[in-house]
Amino acid sequence: MTYTPDTPRHRRSNARIARWLAVISVAAFGFGFALVPLYDVLCRVTGIGGKPVDARAAADRPVGVDRNRWVTVELMSTAMPGAGWTFEPTENSLVVHPGEIVTTKYRVRNPTNTTIIGQAVPSVSPGSAAAHLHKIDCFCFKQQALEPGVTRELPVTFYVSPELPAKDTSITLSYAFYPVEPRARAD
Repeated sequence: MTYTPDTPRHRRSNARIARWLAVISVAAFGFGFALVPLYDVLCRVTGIGGKPVDARAAADRPVGVDRNRWVTVELMSTAMPGAGWTFEPTENSLVVHPGEIVTTKYRVRNPTNTTIIGQAVPSVSPGSAAAHLHKIDCFCFKQQALEPGVTRELPVTFYVSPELPAKDTSITLSYAFYPVEPRARAD
């Protein structure tokens, strides 16, 4: 039998393979595109990777305050490149009792001539402590618009769960502030 690559049967076979490869490519692209939000949801729900558990889904109040213990909460901030603003905590650290509700602030300043819209993304370390830091209210829950020359203090109210393992005596709460495009309004 002689191999002839340009027969109708071979053309149909090649076309079928090309269609399957196109479907697989589109599916792989779609999976890769969906992986980022799926990973973010997984991290927020489980506290994996330093993403704190969404306190809006958790109880708004701790079960009790453990007055026999102290936890140091270090506060950090990063204004990402292209943001154009300054961003810093008003306090570098807090010493709190587990279960105690605390409010602190981050200061953001827009020294540019244009309005900038940004979104803060939190991170908690060590990762084992992320599930025990519960934000009741936070500027990170929504985008922040800063007009030219404006300085604003943005509050975050949180508590450290009394169930935090005793070995964790220090937690770092860090925010990265990213510039974003404004969200379209739903009418």
